[in-house]
Amino acid sequence: MNPALKVWYYAGGRLPQKYGEFVYADVTGPKWLLRFTVRSLVQVTPLTTAITLALVFGLGSPWPLAIACGGLGFIVGLYFALSYAPESVDYRLTKYGYPRGSATEGRRERNAVRDRERQAKYDSVWRQPEG
Repeated sequence: MNPALKVWYYAGGRLPQKYGEFVYADVTGPKWLLRFTVRSLVQVTPLTTAITLALVFGLGSPWPLAIACGGLGFIVGLYFALSYAPESVDYRLTKYGYPRGSATEGRRERNAVRDRERQAKYDSVWRQPEG
């Protein structure tokens, strides 16, 4: 894929339909949440920076107040983005023709073997037969 398209995608842009498989791999891969966080940071940072600068230069607010407001906006924006990360990537995949919940199901399938092994190990230690 063209590097410029990747930058556009991670900045929050939408890719052409033919890159649906790339998007699917991106939101179901092992580090999907890290990539989602980077994408959210790229989207939230310019907005909160602009708000901070507007408060200082446009409204004449004191620097500490402007930085506090911008910082709070940054934290809240990132918090809400990460709170709805699974739903957000599921919705993103519907734009590429995948059924709703495809990303969650893809991650569940990818982790199924590891989850069964962990459950078996847990059960062997903590779920001793009564008797």
